[in-house]
Amino acid sequence: MTAEIGGQRFDWGSRTYVMGIVNVTPDSFSGDGLGADADAAVAQGMRMAGEGADMLDVGGESTRPGHVAISVAEEIARTEDVVRRLARDSGVPVSIDTYKLEVAEVGVTAGATIVNDVWGLTRSPAIAELAAKHGCALVLMHNQDGTEYAGDMMAEIKRFLGAAAKRAVAAGIPADKVLLDPGIGFGKTADQNWEVMRRFAELRELGHPILIGTSRKSFIGKLLDLPVEKRLEGTISTNVTAVLRGADVVRVHDVLALTRAVRAADRMR
Repeated sequence: MTAEIGGQRFDWGSRTYVMGIVNVTPDSFSGDGLGADADAAVAQGMRMAGEGADMLDVGGESTRPGHVAISVAEEIARTEDVVRRLARDSGVPVSIDTYKLEVAEVGVTAGATIVNDVWGLTRSPAIAELAAKHGCALVLMHNQDGTEYAGDMMAEIKRFLGAAAKRAVAAGIPADKVLLDPGIGFGKTADQNWEVMRRFAELRELGHPILIGTSRKSFIGKLLDLPVEKRLEGTISTNVTAVLRGADVVRVHDVLALTRAVRAADRMR
């Protein structure tokens, strides 16, 4: 499969692509939130592009457990200028990380060519039509309230993602521009996250590019008994595992290190 996103060609399966995380928040779990400092966020995004990021993901609201929700107006105020400047200057496609239709609309108008919906169209289904109208790619993540599953967890995740993907394709988004994310750290215990990693290859059955986001997350910290700023090695290990099992995109904070690790993993794959 091949997709054109933001003027760039993505040949899924030829190599793994790296998405750099730009958090314009004061309360990111990863400790890298830049608050409302647009200049710092743009500088970080530009640095990531220079380090090898293939795309940048700009988010204005933390999704960590226990986060404080913010208004649509505040989320737009944090992200709009950052998206506009990075879309203009970074040379790589820019994603707006939001599940709110209004925020996505402003982000796309500002130049985002990817919408990253962490609720997989369950909170704002019209994001599918928005992305289709503007020719954007759409990332759909599995998410749920709580960590209980009625049956086999991976079967439930695949059903959720499969239904979301069908909704996106029906809205007019080409299948090769619908990326699926199993949602590591969302609606899952630490053990369940490891189970998703172990069975990651099953996601290929869905027939869409697969994105994975393990960077600095708590299931790594719990295993290694390490704070968020010391989880690089665990992040590298989990992403290399995902690459070897079929990941198309890894979403990361530490772009330079992960770009190098992914290149080696791609060669092994």
